[in-house]
Amino acid sequence: MTSSSTTHTIMWFRRDLRIGDHPALNAAIEEAQSHGGAVVPVFILDPALIGGAGSKRLAYLGNSLRALDESLNNNLHVLIGDQVDVLKELLKRYNASSVHISQEFERYGVDRDKRVEAAGIKLVRTGSPYAVAPGRVVKPSDGTPYKVYTPFYRAWCVHGWREAAPTPKEIPLAKATAADRNFPDWKLPEGTEITPAGEKAALERFAYFTKNHLDQYDEARNMAGIDGTSKMSAHLKWGEIHPRTLLRGLGQTKAHDVFRKEIAWREFYADVLFNNPHTEKQYYAPRFADMRYDKPGKQFEAWKEGKTGYPFVDAAMRQMLKEGWMHNRTRMVVASFLVKDLHLEWQLGEAFFREHLIDFDLASNVHGWQWTAGCGTDASPYYRVFNPIEQGKRFDENGDYIRKYVPELRHLSGDDIHEPWTVLDGYLHDYPERIVDHALERVESLARLNEIKVQTE
Repeated sequence: MTSSSTTHTIMWFRRDLRIGDHPALNAAIEEAQSHGGAVVPVFILDPALIGGAGSKRLAYLGNSLRALDESLNNNLHVLIGDQVDVLKELLKRYNASSVHISQEFERYGVDRDKRVEAAGIKLVRTGSPYAVAPGRVVKPSDGTPYKVYTPFYRAWCVHGWREAAPTPKEIPLAKATAADRNFPDWKLPEGTEITPAGEKAALERFAYFTKNHLDQYDEARNMAGIDGTSKMSAHLKWGEIHPRTLLRGLGQTKAHDVFRKEIAWREFYADVLFNNPHTEKQYYAPRFADMRYDKPGKQFEAWKEGKTGYPFVDAAMRQMLKEGWMHNRTRMVVASFLVKDLHLEWQLGEAFFREHLIDFDLASNVHGWQWTAGCGTDASPYYRVFNPIEQGKRFDENGDYIRKYVPELRHLSGDDIHEPWTVLDGYLHDYPERIVDHALERVESLARLNEIKVQTE
C-alpha cells in the first residue's frame, strides 16, 4: 500500500511499449513529480483483443512486455481483467487521481476509453501512435479529409510533426508486487520463428537499416529475396518505436523520400479508417459488394497453406506462416491472387493475415487489402491484376526467396523456378500443380468487373 499523503500517477501502456519519445509517459512523470509521487506502469491484458490474435502475435507481445518491463526495472504491472475494474483498484491502491495514455483512434480503442471515462476515471491523453494524428490533415479548401494518397502525402509533409520527445533520464516508479506480475507465457508454435521484440531491438534494427539499406531503399525494398526493408512494421504496431524517430534523420534523396512515403501510407490508412470506420469490414467502394464472388473451398485452403502451385505466391504465404511477417511486395501479390485469381472476397484474406501477422495493424491491413483488391482508396483499379509469375521473375529474379521457403523447388534455378510446369523435373519433389490458370482467371476477373459496371451505368 502507498501512503495516503502521497499521490501517484498511472501510466497505462497499450500500443506504446517503449520509454523513448513517449509524450504520455513524460506527462505522467511530470505529474507524479509535482506531487512527490511515482509512476505506476501498467499493461492490462485485454481478453477481447487477445482472443482475436494469433499465436505468433501473442508470443511477440509477450516478449515485448518483458522488454518494456526490463526498461522499467521490473516494475511493470501486468494485470488481467476488465479495464475499469483494474484501473479503479489501482487508483484506490496508489491514491492516484488520473491515468495517462497515448490517444487511440481505432474504433475499439476509442470505445474502450469512452467506457473507462464513463465510469468516472480521468484519462489524460498525450501523443498518439502517429507522427500526425488521424483527422489532422484535411483539405485547406473545405476541411474535408483526403481520399487519395498523393495529395494527402503532400499535405502531411506541409503539416509536419513535432520533434521527438526526450527520453526520461530517470523514472520514479512504484514497486510492483508479485501479484502484479501476471506475465503471459505464450509459446510460439513449433517450427515458427519471429523477430526480436522490444524498444532496444527496434532501435538496433533501425540503426542497422539506416547504415546498410536506407540509401538504396527505393530500389531494394521490392526485392523479396534480400534484406532491403526496414522491418519496422511490428515495432511500429506495438509502439516500440515512434514514427517520429524514423522520420527525424531522413534527407531529401529519392531513397529517403520513398521511405518517408511508406511511413505516410501507414498514416494515410489510419486517417481513412478514422474517417470511415465502417470500412473495417465493409467495402470502401460500395459497388464492389455487388460483384460476383466464389465461396471459399479447397482453393482457399491451398492459398492459406502456400500450395497454389505458383511459387512466388506460395513462398510468401509460407513466410507468413513461419515468421508472422511477409515482404510488402508479396503481400500485394498474394492479395491479388486471392481476389482476382480465386475470386474470393478480400475480407477472407484480411482475416487470415490478422490471425498470422505479428505486425497486424488494423488500418494498414484492411486498406492494404482493399487497395490491392481494387475496391479501396486511391488509384488501384480493379482491372490491375498482378501476374504471379512475372512478379516473381521481376522481384525474385534468381529465385532466392522461393528457394528459402519452398524446398520442393530448390533444385531449380533461373526462370525454371518461377514456372516449374515448363521443365521435366519441375515436380520432382512433389510441388503441387497450379490450382488455376492465371491467364484464364484474369479474363474471368475482368468479366465480373464488367458485370457491376453495367449495373451502375
